Amino acid sequence: MTAPAKTAPEARYDPRPASAVSTGVGLVGLGGLIAWTCVARIYGMEGPLAALTALLACAVPMILWSLLVDRVHRNPSTGINWDAPPRPLKESLDISVAKIAALWAIWALIGGLYCIARWYWQEPWIFAMRVLGLAAIPMLVLSIPYVIWLDRRLVEPRDGAWHFGQWLIGRPANADPAMVQDFLRAWAVKGFFLAFMISIVPGNWIETVRPDSAWITENPVNLARWLISVMFMIDVSIATVGYVLTFRPLDSHIRSANPYAAGWVAALICYPPFILMNPGGPLDYHQGTAEWIYWLAGEPLLMALMGLWLAFLTAIYAWATVAFGIRFSNLTHRGVLTHGPYAWSKHPAYLSKNLFWWFATLPFLATTDNVVDAIRNTAVLGLVSGVYYWRARTEERHLMADPAYRDYAAWMERNGPIPRLINRLIPRSLRPNYQPAAAE
Repeated sequence: MTAPAKTAPEARYDPRPASAVSTGVGLVGLGGLIAWTCVARIYGMEGPLAALTALLACAVPMILWSLLVDRVHRNPSTGINWDAPPRPLKESLDISVAKIAALWAIWALIGGLYCIARWYWQEPWIFAMRVLGLAAIPMLVLSIPYVIWLDRRLVEPRDGAWHFGQWLIGRPANADPAMVQDFLRAWAVKGFFLAFMISIVPGNWIETVRPDSAWITENPVNLARWLISVMFMIDVSIATVGYVLTFRPLDSHIRSANPYAAGWVAALICYPPFILMNPGGPLDYHQGTAEWIYWLAGEPLLMALMGLWLAFLTAIYAWATVAFGIRFSNLTHRGVLTHGPYAWSKHPAYLSKNLFWWFATLPFLATTDNVVDAIRNTAVLGLVSGVYYWRARTEERHLMADPAYRDYAAWMERNGPIPRLINRLIPRSLRPNYQPAAAE
C-alpha cells in the first residue's frame, strides 16, 4: 500500500533546525546591559569598575533565564544526571582530585605564559592581568567544591581534565591523547581570547558612556558614531561573558575546540598581537585613506544615510553576538545556533563586519590622489575579506563533525536568504562544495 501523496504546502514545509540557544537568553542579557548603561550615563560612571559591572548586568539575567526558563541544566548535552542520586564521594573523589590538579596546572601554565609574553604587561592588556590576578585565588578555592560536586552527578566524569590529570600524575597509559589535546586546545582558546576581551572592555565602555547627550543629538553623524560605539560595546560585553561562563550546568561548556591548524592561523591573524591588519602590517589597507565622513563632507543627506547604514551593519554584528547568549567563543563548538541572524546567514558577523569596513573606509578612494594607493588598498581589503572567508570555511570544517550542524548547513543552502543569493551570483562550478556529475 503506497503512502498518500503530500499536498503542495506539506511538500514545501522545511522547518529550520532547532537552535541550541533560545532567543530569550540573549535578549534578557541585552536588556540588563542597556539598563546598566542608562544608569551609568546618568551618573557619569565611565570607569573600569562600572565596565566590569556591565558584564554582571548582562550575565546574571542570562544565567537566570537559562536555568529558570530554558532549564538548560536538564539538557542531555550537559552530561549531568539530575534524576539519579549522586554517586558516593569515595567513588568520585580520586577522579575529582585528578581533575582539580589538571585545572590548577593549566591555569599555572596560562599564568606563566602571561608573564613571559611581555605584551600582556602593556596597555590595554595590563587591565586584564589585574582582573585575572584578583580572580585567581577565588578560582582556585571555588574549583575544589565545584569539581567535587559536579563529578558526583556527571554520567561520565572522566573528561578531558581527568585525562590530562592522569598524564600529570604519571599515568599516561590511562590518558587518551585526543582528549588531552582537546582539553589543552580549549584552554588555549579561553586563555588567549578572555585576556583580550577583558582588556578592551573599558575602552568600549568609555566610548558609550562618556559622550554628552547634547553632542550625540547635535547631528546625524554624531548619533551614528555613538550608535556604532554602543553596538561594539554590546558585542564586547556579551562576548566576554561568553568566554567566562563555560560551565556544564549551564550547558555552555566547550564541546570541542577547533583541531585544525588552518583554523587557528586564520583566527589569530585577526587579533593582537598577531594581527596583520594593524597600521604598518602586511594587510594594512589604510594607506592614504580617510573615513567616510571625509569623502561625504558637504553632503549632509548622504552622510546621514551612510551613518545609518553603518550603524545598521554594526547592529547586525552585535546581534550575531547577542544571539549566542552565554555561549560566544572563537574556535570552539558550544552548540549550534540557528536563530536570529543565523537564520539568514551562517556567518552574519563576518559578513556585516566586512561590509562595514568596505563602506566606512571606501578604499578605492585615496587622499593622495594616487591611483596606485587606491588599487592597493582595495586589493588588500579584498585579502582581508578573504581571510574572513577562510575563517568561515575552517570553522565549518570543524563544526561539520556534528550532525546538528550538517542539518543546519543543509537547511541554510535550501532556505537561507544569503546563501541562496550567493548561489545565484556564483557559477555552480566555482562553489566550494561543487562536485561535477559523473560522466554517463
